[in-house]
Amino acid sequence: MKAFMKKVEHFLELGGTKKDIAFLCISGVSLVLSLLKIVPLPFDIAWVAIILCGVPIVLEAIIGLVTEFDIKADVLVSLALIASVCIHEDFAAGEIAFIMQLGALLEDLTVAKARSGIEKLVKLTPQTARVLKNGKESVVPAEDVSVGDTVRVLPGESIPVDGIITSGETSIDQSVMTGESMPVDKKAGDEVSSGTVNRFGAFEMKATKVGSDSSIQRMIRLVQSADAGKAKIVSFADKFATWIVVIALVAAVLTFIFSGKIIRAVTILVVFCPCALVLATPTAIMAAIGNATKHGFLVREGDALERLSKVSVIAFDKTGTLTYGMPKVTAVKSVNDNYSDSDVFFLAACAEQLSEHPLGKAIVKSYNESETKPLVPAYNFKMIPGKGACASIGEKTVLAGNFELLSGEGIKIEKTSEIESFLENGCTVIYLAADGEYIGYAALSDTPRENAKDTIKNLFSLGTEPVLLTGDNTKAAKSVASKLGIKNVKAECLPETKLEFIDNCEKGEKPVCMIGDGINDAPALKRATVGIAMGGIGSDIAVDAADIALVNDDISELPFLKALSSRMMKTIKLNLTFSMTLNFVAITLAIIGTLNPVIGALVHNAGSVLVIINSALLLKWRNKK
Repeated sequence: MKAFMKKVEHFLELGGTKKDIAFLCISGVSLVLSLLKIVPLPFDIAWVAIILCGVPIVLEAIIGLVTEFDIKADVLVSLALIASVCIHEDFAAGEIAFIMQLGALLEDLTVAKARSGIEKLVKLTPQTARVLKNGKESVVPAEDVSVGDTVRVLPGESIPVDGIITSGETSIDQSVMTGESMPVDKKAGDEVSSGTVNRFGAFEMKATKVGSDSSIQRMIRLVQSADAGKAKIVSFADKFATWIVVIALVAAVLTFIFSGKIIRAVTILVVFCPCALVLATPTAIMAAIGNATKHGFLVREGDALERLSKVSVIAFDKTGTLTYGMPKVTAVKSVNDNYSDSDVFFLAACAEQLSEHPLGKAIVKSYNESETKPLVPAYNFKMIPGKGACASIGEKTVLAGNFELLSGEGIKIEKTSEIESFLENGCTVIYLAADGEYIGYAALSDTPRENAKDTIKNLFSLGTEPVLLTGDNTKAAKSVASKLGIKNVKAECLPETKLEFIDNCEKGEKPVCMIGDGINDAPALKRATVGIAMGGIGSDIAVDAADIALVNDDISELPFLKALSSRMMKTIKLNLTFSMTLNFVAITLAIIGTLNPVIGALVHNAGSVLVIINSALLLKWRNKK
């Protein structure tokens, strides 16, 4: 019997939205013709609507009862349909079926629109791959690559699968998967992820994760897991719908016993259907998820937005979350009387002009942003992997790199207290030498995101307390916190330290939202009331542990998400209140005989449509404040 029911259920799912729209159009026309009675037929043409729209509802109700004994709204709707047909109210039965299916279609369209924005974010999967077999290269569909295959990736191409580089050196743009805006140097033995882009050198790699196991497919599954049905308040609505079915049957029987009029009992069944109540929550959640998607958030489950509305503490990791995770020149110092600070900066930028290394690019970019003297061409440029660069600037030979580069050339460097201070605060120091003589250094550090300060201010205005939880040293943490206006700072945190802080807040009835990007943040992201991972720069483990992923790493949207979660809960409460009020009024009118099945169906199902429309408004809601 269950196998038969599953086949019927599968049949009902065929056709999709186009079939539903066609059936609704035909049913609508049949109801108009039935009402006007302009087509002489031996039967009421409203039966077309009953069959096309009503039969699927009845079958779904039977399937639910037989397979799982699941009493939901469709059970009461089916009873109302059957009762209306039994008392020859064919038009009322057809109208009930038509409006119920119309409400279901509107819900589907709301959900589809909410998900369409998410789908645009995940069309990043490479379509083809260059596979090497027996020394020959062939271009094959990316899904045909097997684990262990050797794949060649040329400059400018997307990496089709996850793997390990076996030969070649390059720089990879990992912004899609890790959010780092600067390419990352890769060499033999390093891992690369699908969906990332090879910027500079060709390389060969051994495939380790393919198909559904690849990084880009993991992100797609994260998106597709968005499901409003997991919210706690949805479960409450479903339970309430189950109880209301029982109450409706009792009310209908008692009304028939005391009034003796079957039509009143049928009307009660029609208006008592809790469809608007059941639709109130999932439609609002999916619409809010759709809105969040347009602002760069991937919400795994509606429950996350419900929980976010209750959060009073927002804890941030530092590097890559509140900061860019990319270096910028913060100081340039000459240690040679023959060179000024500007001279050192000038020579460093000239030497790094041809460099593809992120630190070299950062020096050139910072110079162009702050200095007016034009750079001169460099020649005899040479990259020294893992150490720095060498170039001729005019008649001078300039070295720019780390301590090992200069000391390897026999150039002595004296590390001053100022250099030590830069190093202690997390800066990277690039040392400069000209013609074999140490002339100075440039300090580069990660800088706060441009909008981080305003984000913290806006979160304060929403009644939440921002906290900095970081594994960095105290000086670096306090330096960033003071720039952003964060008063509560917890530095040198181990993963268990972050967990302890969150536990203490939760015990003090202060729900916490944790925002991070690293593997060490994963336990805290999992433990917090809501975990938000930087979907770009964040590690796979962090994203998997979080409830929400911020795809473009734009933290300025966090206050909007917090406000949207509160607005979503207000919409849900309004929907529930409206639904229950409408049901109560309609039931009262049905008991005293004011409503008949036809008008009752219109009133009740119009309420369902209004609930869906009200929820759909969340798709374009903006926080005017």
